[in-house]
Order: sequence, then C-alpha cells, then structure tokens
Amino acid sequence: MNVRQFAWLAPFALLACSPDQQPPAQPPLEGARIGGAFTLTDQDGKRVSDTAFAGKYRIMYFGYTFCPDVCPVDVQNLAAGLKLLEKSDPALAQRVVPIFVTIDPERDTPAVLKQFVGAFHPRMVGLTGSPEEIAKVAKEFAIFYQRGKGTPDGYLMDHSRQAYLMSPEGKPLALLPQDGTPQAVANEIKRWVK
Repeated sequence: MNVRQFAWLAPFALLACSPDQQPPAQPPLEGARIGGAFTLTDQDGKRVSDTAFAGKYRIMYFGYTFCPDVCPVDVQNLAAGLKLLEKSDPALAQRVVPIFVTIDPERDTPAVLKQFVGAFHPRMVGLTGSPEEIAKVAKEFAIFYQRGKGTPDGYLMDHSRQAYLMSPEGKPLALLPQDGTPQAVANEIKRWVK
C-alpha cells in the first residue's frame, strides 16, 4: 500500500477529529416532561400566566419566604449569578426572567413576596396563588412540598429545591447549580441561552 495515495485524506481526517467540529451538546433536560401552563398572582397582585413570559428564558425556583436558611441562600446565589451575567453580557441577561414561586401560599401574600423578591433582584417575579393553583403548578414542575414541623414562629415547609432554566417556549433546558458559586450559575445560563 502506498501511503502517498492516502496523503490527500489527512486534512479531512484532522477536520473530522477536531473537537471544534463536535455537534453541540443538547440541553440535559431537553424533552423532559417538566413545566406547563399556569396562571398565578404576582407580587403586585396582578394575575399572570405563563404566556406573559413567552419569548423569555426563565429561571424557575420554588420555595417560601419564611424559609429560615435554604431558600434565601439559593435565591441569593441565583440572583448573584444573573447579576454577573448582566455585567458580562447585558443583552443576553435581559432575555432571562428570574421567577420565584411560593409553595406556602397561606403566608406568602403578594405584599410579602414583593418585599422578598425585591431584596434579591429588581427583575425577579414572585408568584403565589390559591393552594390548588400552587399544587397544580408544583406538580407540573415536579416539585415536592408539604407542610412540615411547627416552630415557635409558625411552621416550616419541606420541599425539593431545584432551579430550572426554561426555554422561551417554556420547555426545560437544565438545572442551575444553586449550590455552586454565582459564576457557576452564570456559566450554566450562558451555556444554554442563545
């Protein structure tokens, strides 16, 4: 076999093996049955449906404002990640809406939500509703929650704590690393927001 006969194939072989030519990764939650239509009440007392966010990427986090530790830390980290993205790529960051959905509608009135979300990010939307509305949207987003132990100040809520990045069509793309650094949150958003 004459090696020169195949020398003309070398550039194509290198191109085929180049890491830059690999197909783009698919979002890890692409095709998952997470999310759905909803109509809830925002922090200003207005009824808002999922269609109000059409065309925008969404960070969806479910928690409650009376949470003593986990929810405020998670929301702070997610908001800090979005703020980093606003500094490095303002146009891209403007396409992302952070949304906090309460799983404690008895205590999380619009006024309570307004104070809570306003403490973390000026564009964060807080959503509440009737217990039935919250149960429906939590089910759509595969969120577990239940009333937990009583405390001297009231009660705690047990709940799952994933933060979803959703597409402009309301489809799931990825989980955001709320346990990581704000930079890790910003990086993951930038990875999937186009």
